[in-house]
Amino acid sequence: MIRRLVFVLVLLVSAWPAFAVNPDEVLADPALEARARALSAQLRCMVCQNQSIDDSDAELAKDLRVLVRERIVSGDSDEAVIDYVVSRYGEFVLLSPRVEMKTLLLWGAPILLLLAGSLAMIVAARRRTGKATGTALSPEERARLDSLLKD
Repeated sequence: MIRRLVFVLVLLVSAWPAFAVNPDEVLADPALEARARALSAQLRCMVCQNQSIDDSDAELAKDLRVLVRERIVSGDSDEAVIDYVVSRYGEFVLLSPRVEMKTLLLWGAPILLLLAGSLAMIVAARRRTGKATGTALSPEERARLDSLLKD
């Protein structure tokens, strides 16, 4: 009996994200609803931050889902809907950021800094080898060294 209860609870919990989209949000046209679900899966919930608005049951996610559906019904293309949401909430709302110069710089900066640091260490090590350290021996020290080496 307990195993069955645990099994049912696991099934209910695993299906929880499916309950995020409320029935009153669903569009009548299945093609438009499929577009809305696909777009909602690309947008980050600003409250949860690790879920898409399609999976989140936060109030802001619901508002964003409704906004996406309104834009689709008004005739906007998928790109126009995404651009509109990004213009209101910023690039952070995208679950996978666009590939632009600033994102390439952001992701490439650590590699560039690592390469620059390695190059600086190599140049510093090469400059250091072959250089004499300390001061030259005075004539008295040279004479004393010669006398010690002869013995």
